[in-house]
Amino acid sequence: MAIEDITKSELYNKIVNRRSFMTGIGMAGLGVAAVGLSGCGSSMTAMAQSNSSSADTAQQIFTAALIAEDLATTMYYNALIGGMIQDPNLAGSGGTATSVTVGGSVANVGYLRGALAEEISHATLLRSVLNISASTSDPVQTFYFPTGTFDNLTNFFPILIALETAFIAAYMTAVQEFSLMIGNVSPYTSSQMSASGQAYTATQLASFAKISAAILGVEAEHRTLARAIPPPPTFNGVSILPSDNVCYESTDTLQSVYTGMNSAAAALQPFLAQGNGTTAFSFQTALSNSASVQLACTGMPPM
Repeated sequence: MAIEDITKSELYNKIVNRRSFMTGIGMAGLGVAAVGLSGCGSSMTAMAQSNSSSADTAQQIFTAALIAEDLATTMYYNALIGGMIQDPNLAGSGGTATSVTVGGSVANVGYLRGALAEEISHATLLRSVLNISASTSDPVQTFYFPTGTFDNLTNFFPILIALETAFIAAYMTAVQEFSLMIGNVSPYTSSQMSASGQAYTATQLASFAKISAAILGVEAEHRTLARAIPPPPTFNGVSILPSDNVCYESTDTLQSVYTGMNSAAAALQPFLAQGNGTTAFSFQTALSNSASVQLACTGMPPM
């Protein structure tokens, strides 16, 4: 089922609900490919099907987060070069990411361009703690979106909101997990090891929690700014007034980042394997060409 086969309000309502995330984008029955994870001796299938009571390791959290950031990079790049960029709320008819027409919105396009740079920066940091020397060695190189996702804002908007909501929940969960690791609170009673086999100190784990919180804040900005792109008060039946509509960010039903059916990794499964009504998009193509459309971000991770 392609994205256009169900009403956009129905699509939105389904995919922003974590419990139905995997079926809500028109991919019910999607088969999950066994994609090997770098340095983990596991697969995406095992990750989704494993018992949710299992505890994540620090390396597993970094791995799931890297996949999410690469997915976001692929999403934002294709949004900036796709047909949707000519929406009047973006670059306008005949406009591009780098040439917004008089009738378009430099600010809204700028948000997407800035978000692309930010997701790339996050992935670079995660790659460093995983000792991955090049993006070509990242666990997932191809992502699958519902066909037509980047054709227009109507199709893109619910996917964007759902993914950013999932990213926020994932990093909030990571903050909790790193905090429990510091205190050796069950089930996090084993030493956490780096990619080079050295045990992390409590100070390092605290830094990881702080960095996760810093990234969470940026993803929350993305979600709010995305909701500000269409004109209020509603967009295709979805209330977008105010764009900053939550009193507190939420983990929804997430219990872990990497492991189990209630994990962030499980929520991203539909984008990791070919399904009916989906189109493949190359992460390397997005990353290699990102400089042509992104706007640089500033700042360093908190240490």
